[in-house]
Amino acid sequence: MFNEVLWLIFLLLDLTIAVFIFKYFGKEGIFSLITLSVILCNIQVIKLVNLFGFTATLGNVLYGSIFFSTDILSEFYGKKEARKGVIIGFLALVITLIYMRLSLLFHPAPSDTAHPHLSAIFSFFPRIVMASIIAYLASQFHDVWAFHFWRGMTKGRFLWLRNNLSTMVSQFIDSLLFCLIAFWGLYSIKVWRDILLTTYFLKWVVAALDTPFIYLASYVHDRGKNFRFSFFLRKERA
Repeated sequence: MFNEVLWLIFLLLDLTIAVFIFKYFGKEGIFSLITLSVILCNIQVIKLVNLFGFTATLGNVLYGSIFFSTDILSEFYGKKEARKGVIIGFLALVITLIYMRLSLLFHPAPSDTAHPHLSAIFSFFPRIVMASIIAYLASQFHDVWAFHFWRGMTKGRFLWLRNNLSTMVSQFIDSLLFCLIAFWGLYSIKVWRDILLTTYFLKWVVAALDTPFIYLASYVHDRGKNFRFSFFLRKERA
């Protein structure tokens, strides 16, 4: 149970930090958080852990919280800003991959010990990279569209409904596209199906547990419209 408890703590900590950053830095903070999460989750994804009886990648928490961040942008700043967040995340992923691949081309010094480890992390197979990029763009743009679709259908009511319906469907699109592009033909249909279902299950848990935090974000947004982190940075009176 150690991994499961630690995973839940990690998830709750990540969502709490997201709300904190939103309160004090607004949309600019959320843009920064999306950038950080996209980069880190694609590093964490290479680590496999046992969770709830399944073998899973570690990056599910941070990747799932990106949907939470775009839902915050959709709810409080509109579709245009949410799409901007998606593009920022996409550019962060692509630029990171390009820069790190270029860094691996440099011949290491005889005394270097870091190159083999960097190579192990950033020597992605092209198929995996392509799967990650396509799944990210398709699922994130769907999430923004679906969030506003359900917001219009419910006339702005039931925040929990649009948050969950948009994210859970988008998470399935992401898992399906990634597994199709990255793993189809490499494993038997049964193994491929198990990978898809377990990947989606953990993302579904993240989507379900972020619901209270979207309401917390709504609360701090309404209560703190005139209070930003600049309060702590203002100059002392002469």
